[in-house]
Formats: sequence, structure tokens, C-alpha cells
Amino acid sequence: MSERIVIHLDMDAFFAAVEERDKPRLKGLPIVVGADPKNGLGRGVVSTANYKAREYGIHSAQPISIAWRLSEEAVRKGKPAAVFLEPNFRAYSETSGKIMDYLRTKADIVEEASIDEAYLEISSPKICHPDPPAGGEGSLQDSSSDSGRTQNDLWNDAMKLAKEIKKNIKATQKLTCSIGIGPNKLIAKIAASRQKPDGLTIVKPDGVQNFLDPLSVKEIPGIGPKSQEVLVREGVRTIQDLRKLSKEKLNELFGKWGLDMYERAQGIDESPVTAEYEAKSIGEQETYEKDTLDSSFLLSRIKELSKSVYDRTRKERFLFKTVSITVRFHDFETKTRAHTLDKPSADITTLEHQTLQLFLPFLDNRENPEKKLIRLLGVRVEKLSAPVK
Repeated sequence: MSERIVIHLDMDAFFAAVEERDKPRLKGLPIVVGADPKNGLGRGVVSTANYKAREYGIHSAQPISIAWRLSEEAVRKGKPAAVFLEPNFRAYSETSGKIMDYLRTKADIVEEASIDEAYLEISSPKICHPDPPAGGEGSLQDSSSDSGRTQNDLWNDAMKLAKEIKKNIKATQKLTCSIGIGPNKLIAKIAASRQKPDGLTIVKPDGVQNFLDPLSVKEIPGIGPKSQEVLVREGVRTIQDLRKLSKEKLNELFGKWGLDMYERAQGIDESPVTAEYEAKSIGEQETYEKDTLDSSFLLSRIKELSKSVYDRTRKERFLFKTVSITVRFHDFETKTRAHTLDKPSADITTLEHQTLQLFLPFLDNRENPEKKLIRLLGVRVEKLSAPVK
């Protein structure tokens, strides 16, 4: 059986790059897409920052007020101010759709991991040969019919395909992407992040451990700041350090996640590339200009958030089984509450009823005995499934 070859494509600073492409006046400037900074008083976060803005220390998920201050510091040093833009999701979605449609013509299995990421599986019998015949387009061909082809030929095909994809996206969408090629999704994803922006990194099976070992443990997807803190206390900073911990020790520290961590440190990932894109959840949240405990206002916002989530769920033709809400107080304490229905639903009345039931305790002593003001609300549906046709 031939080994897997997986390509991971990651668009570079996607939202900001689309804005720069569509607004030539912004070319070369630091761009921040996210909430309105309101001269440093804004309450939201950064969605995406382009690489010029990242030089200022601005990054995704950062409070927009901090991003504003970092921009002002740069201005005082004689650098251009960051341009702050609110997201234009329609433009991002349309561009993403064109890219994903193109990718589906170039490989036998394509998984849309998010609006700006995709995996391509090219190791099954049908692979894409990107070099077009005279006067024709590149096409999918059955490699099993070519008995003279070697595994090395397939890796060369993957490299050629990646270069073709990068060239096409740059020509048609005026955007750049970074691509990683590896023997599984994990390695391909990490490889794609190594030479951003506009990078291309290939890691063959015999080079996996040398590639992983010097990297920080935070490069492994799923290892966040809290997990990293625990690992540092154990003297673990690199993936090579992590490999020295036994399964038993990692299980003791992290439970089942520790066993997954052990395999990832070895470069092992058996998860398949799936052709169908399935949303894991659909949610909306909003941060308010003023912290509040005004019940009429908050109840109306919960209802509006529920309607927005319902509209998106209906558009995607999903049923939902779990309803959850997020409440963030003025001191940034954040609580999430969820309820799972007996059976999947597509009913807006059910959704609104469940969100209200989950939220009402935050207006009294049950969930908010200190009468804390609320900064953010969110509504989400999970355990999605397609309706039976």
C-alpha cells in the first residue's frame, strides 16, 4: 500500500489580504480587520492582521483596544498608522468559494477545513498530474495504470501541484497562500505554517522527526497556553522534549488528550481527509459598548443572536441538537452553558426557548449572585446534522 500524501493550503492573512486586494489605496499599509477600535475605546477583538500590522505586535484575537495602542505607538516612531476595517464576510466567502471550487478540480479529495484552509489528499489511485498536455488542461489520471511510477514520483507530483495551485491563486485571486506537504494532515498543517507568507514546505516520511523535534510544543495543534504551562513545569519545551515523556505520564497529566499528544509528538495522525465539509457548530457573539445588566436589552439581544444563528443554520440546511450560550462579565470571567435536546431540531421557537432558559439565571442569583455587569453574549448550536431527504 502506498503511503499517504496530504497537502495543506493556508491562505495568508486572508481577510486582510482580500481587503488590500479590493482597496488598492491600502497596498503596503498595516491592515487590521475586526471591531471598530473607537480611538482605543473599542470593545471587540482583532479578526486578522496582515504582516505589516503584525510587525507592530498586532495579532488575531487581541483586544482591539490594544491593537489601537500598538498602532499609536508605531505612529509615534514615524511609522504609518494601521488601517482598521470592519469585516466584509460576503467578500471573504465569495473569494473562498472560488478557491475551493478550483481546488476540487486539482485533486481527488479536498476537505474545506475553514474559510481559508483546505486539505488535499492525493495519495489514492487517482492523483492530479498538474503538467497539462499540449493544448489542454491539467487532469486527474489513474496512477495505478502506470506501473513504472514510484513513490518518489508521487511526491514530485505533489510538489508540482502545490506550485501550480499557488501560481493559479496568485493569478486569479491576486492572493498568496502557504502550503505544507506531508504524510498526514498533522504534518502538512504544521509544515504550511513554517514559511509564511507565500511559503511551500515539504516533509517526507523519513524526515518527520527531524522536522518536528526542534519545534516548540505549541506548534502541535491543540496545545494551547494552559497545556504549555503544564508541560513547561515538566521541563518540556520542544517536541523532542515531549517525545521523552511516556504515555503513562501524559495520561496522568492530561487524560485522553495526553495520549493524543503522545502520538502527535511522534508525527502520527490517522485522521482522514474528507470530501464533505461539515460545520461543527454555528455561532454568533457580540460585545457591548457599555457593560450592562439591563434585562430588557440583554433579552432582546439573546433573541436577535438566536435568530441570526437560526438563519445561518437554515441556510446551511442543518439540524441542531445542542444549544449553548456564552456570557462574559465586565471582569472578563466567562461562563458557557449548554443544553442537549432529545432529538435534532430545526425550529426557531425551540432555539429561542432554550437560549432564554439558559440565559435567564444570569439575571439573578442563580448564575450571577454578585450582580456583575455583562460585557459579551454569544449563542451557538452544535452537534449539527443534515436533515434526512
